[in-house]
Amino acid sequence: MKIIDIFFCLVLLLLAACDKLVEVDFPSSQVSTEQVFEDVQTANAALSGLYADLRDQSVITGAGYYTASTLLASYADEVDCYTNDQNGVVDIYQNQQQESNTVIASVWTKAYAQVYYANSIIQGVEQSTALSDQNKKQIKGEALLLRSLIYFYLQQLFGDIPYTTSLDYEYNRTLSKTDASDILVMLEADVTEVVGLLEDKYRDAERIYPNRKAAQLLLARIYLLRNEWAQAELVAKTILESSLYEFQEDINEVFHKSGTHIFWQLKPQNNNGATQEAAFYYFSSAAPHAYALTGDLLNTFSGEDLRKQLWIGEVTHNGNNWYRPYKYKNLDGTNNNEYSIIFRLEELYFIMAEAMAKQNRIEEALPYLNATRERAGLDTFTSLSGDDFIDELLIEKRREFFTEFGHRFIDLKRMDRLDVLSSLKPNWKVSKQVWPLPQKEILLNPNLLPQNSGY
Repeated sequence: MKIIDIFFCLVLLLLAACDKLVEVDFPSSQVSTEQVFEDVQTANAALSGLYADLRDQSVITGAGYYTASTLLASYADEVDCYTNDQNGVVDIYQNQQQESNTVIASVWTKAYAQVYYANSIIQGVEQSTALSDQNKKQIKGEALLLRSLIYFYLQQLFGDIPYTTSLDYEYNRTLSKTDASDILVMLEADVTEVVGLLEDKYRDAERIYPNRKAAQLLLARIYLLRNEWAQAELVAKTILESSLYEFQEDINEVFHKSGTHIFWQLKPQNNNGATQEAAFYYFSSAAPHAYALTGDLLNTFSGEDLRKQLWIGEVTHNGNNWYRPYKYKNLDGTNNNEYSIIFRLEELYFIMAEAMAKQNRIEEALPYLNATRERAGLDTFTSLSGDDFIDELLIEKRREFFTEFGHRFIDLKRMDRLDVLSSLKPNWKVSKQVWPLPQKEILLNPNLLPQNSGY
């Protein structure tokens, strides 16, 4: 595994690179690990540097050529790709990726660099003799949650992957893969630890840093992947009992930053700057330059669905119509009410619906499936069979979460429904449920062999 030295101890933090995520003045020079974790401000600045890196380019960035949101929307059936680039994006869209794909290599390398960054923070906090216990819990908890979310997506993208908590370069560069199912066991343990470290109270009113409930939501996701339905329901119920969250009844307010349905969101780098989603998907009075929504997705919406009216933008050019994601609406210089939402309450409703349905409690599950339908102006279901319920859940969640963080691909994969892509994607094969490990990483570390099947 190629894990570069730029995130190793002495280069843990270039404090000037923390953008504007913290309200303190920092020196422009590098400082040692010991100095960073001798003071809560500099320790939080190190953590803010990781947030900034995740915001700008990572698997959890809101949109872009190197993020799960866009790549998995393209890989599945949510967006068509119109770019003419030669760096691997088109191959991913066409399900023709190979081990030499440069985009996949960048996703892998960046993710493991950020894992290493998180490990540096975690180790620095654990070894600190100056930070208070409360500060240690907060900083370690957030760093561990960020690392867990990165590993979550790496496991979904690649299957068996290396898992490390170490900063030892020689050890890391020869790591073997851990079985995908064992990765979930480790993530369950890690996120359970986070739940014990973080508090429910947000450390920022705008919820730009995750709290305990955000960690519990990720834990519920992991339980679904492990088919632990009762555990997923139990965790979801714990969150729903919190007074911190309330279902957003106004569809116009779903992607506004002030909602109490938001668990965690990332603030744009610049004041009044556009979110990644608003900037990347925007095109007007011309053909798409990157991506546009698929006709198959559009056909799942009825005309009266408010999401089709309000979350999808139509562009007409030379007699052709295209449709773009329009959940985030404000472009650079005009944005005063949108941040990129990573976790929102609606996901928890779908988790509850799925967990209850898998336990043959359809009647109890129906209100959680109906909530987003009712908000969208659609009729609600009064009864469904077990199989029909899951079918409707997948369709409804697709309409609710299109182009958001790979939900569609992950849901189809979890429910063993990826074969639905074969009617839309001519190159789809069962082996495509995971991507190939990057060729250059295998050359650097042969312990990553064997390559994923089909590549």
